[in-house]
Amino acid sequence: MTLIGKLPAETTRAQVSTSPSLSRSSLSDLSRSDSPLTKKEAPSSNKVMNIQKGSGGLRRGEPSYHRAVIALFALGLASFNAIYCTQALMPALSEHFGASPAQAAWTVSATTGMVALAILPTSILSERFGRGRVMVMSSLLAVVVGLALPFAPTIEWLIAGRALQGLAVAGVPATAMAWLADEINGIDLPRAMGQYIAGNTLGGLLSRLIPAGVMEFGPWRWGLAANMMFAAVCAVVTVALMPKQKRFTPKKLTIKRELKAIWNHLTTPVMLALFSISFLLMGSFVSLYNYLGYRLIADFEFSPGLAGSIFIIYLVGTVTSGWAGGAATKHGRGPILILGILSCIIALPLLLIHNPVTTIVATALFTGGFFIAHAIASGWVSALAHEDRAEATGLYLTAYYLGSSLLGVISGLVFHILGWGAMLEFLGLMVLGAGGSGMFVASRLKQVA
Repeated sequence: MTLIGKLPAETTRAQVSTSPSLSRSSLSDLSRSDSPLTKKEAPSSNKVMNIQKGSGGLRRGEPSYHRAVIALFALGLASFNAIYCTQALMPALSEHFGASPAQAAWTVSATTGMVALAILPTSILSERFGRGRVMVMSSLLAVVVGLALPFAPTIEWLIAGRALQGLAVAGVPATAMAWLADEINGIDLPRAMGQYIAGNTLGGLLSRLIPAGVMEFGPWRWGLAANMMFAAVCAVVTVALMPKQKRFTPKKLTIKRELKAIWNHLTTPVMLALFSISFLLMGSFVSLYNYLGYRLIADFEFSPGLAGSIFIIYLVGTVTSGWAGGAATKHGRGPILILGILSCIIALPLLLIHNPVTTIVATALFTGGFFIAHAIASGWVSALAHEDRAEATGLYLTAYYLGSSLLGVISGLVFHILGWGAMLEFLGLMVLGAGGSGMFVASRLKQVA
């Protein structure tokens, strides 16, 4: 669910202006960012999308810019730690509570499902009350709920607590990207966005590694408690460093106005394609990691702690998401998006090979490709939606977490009934669908840097 207000009409490579917002009639054929921009009306369009270079906002090298980047990095650590804190614990939860893999997966899907439901309303409210305030309150509430989770007496209570935690944390992904696009100069926005995504990646990594390491010495409850204490420290860092938002203009909210903004985005083919990429790729990515631990334990005789350490592969995503922003500025978003999806497609057949080393390498390839695609697609949505940006990014993240929740459960049923190979085939169909959407987006918009 992450997302963005009105930008100044000065020049920047990372901003797209439409009036009043990006609609299906406002697509254009855009040139490389490092060459003179040309405008060509799309065949089905009566309007032209203008790319503007803006000089407003925080620039790299300024103290406030670095404070903002560190604060958002810590925010990503705290929020994604909270969202995925039980994923590495799933085999242990199955053993402790006698739950099936699909049942244990609800400790993740309940959280991401509630994030999916709450992210769009929260992003809309942030347009009125300010994004920084929403982000801080959400991170703190999620930590408070998380600290109570280790005391859950049953799997049902744990799932209920995780759902409440998802509701609390939704304000972070709902507003973080919008905050960055509001406050960061467009020239530096791809880099800042990539660093925020890198924080998300590292937060997701640590949410698995911390409990996996602790489980080598104690029960799953200790691992979950250690996770939440780390998230609490990160939330405090965010509160201490977050610069005051200076470029935010509150907007009067009306139901009619918000529904119109949502409808405009949903009826814009390029935006809808980006939302489908979010849904399909995130669902596939979470599904892979949900059930990878079961395969490592059952087929390769890994211990639960060692199986949990597989999430260190997330570091590949930390690197590739940061790289993607700079690569998109140089080569264009379209080719880099396709590269990320293609990496995921190549990885899936390799995961069928019954060899632990090949499995690890293929998982790293899928992880790197996913985070490349996510960094590009999320930044592209932010750039395309000049107005009603919070709604656009809210829709992107709704699709993102809905994919995690729904496809995570469905793939669990496939895995439980038909096995690992059938689940990979299911994921392959999802990734191929994302690839088709990526090709469509890349062909319609040559470059929005």
